[in-house]
Amino acid sequence: MNVKEGLLEIRERLVENGASTKTIALVDNVVKRASVPSASGANANSLLQLTRMLMRSPIADADPDVYDDLIQIEAGLEQRAEAFRAQREADDAKPLPKTKKYYKDLKDAKKGD
Repeated sequence: MNVKEGLLEIRERLVENGASTKTIALVDNVVKRASVPSASGANANSLLQLTRMLMRSPIADADPDVYDDLIQIEAGLEQRAEAFRAQREADDAKPLPKTKKYYKDLKDAKKGD
């Protein structure tokens, strides 16, 4: 995922959650730095990684309101990730259907007895 696109998505979520203007300004500042041509190739693994990076910034460390806004985003992303993992595990737990070859081999084995 492109860092700039991820940050813009985090910004949208902050606006939806009614985050403080300081939090929005922090994200805007990081987006501005990610917009320079030398940083255009920067990638991140997930929105969760970007959110945690923002939480470690000096501004978030100094202002509890900014940190709390970012914690709220992090919690939502973690819930979404957990739901995705649970769905994937449930899908993996479903038994696989047996092939025609399995039933043919079973039939042949019964004939041989």
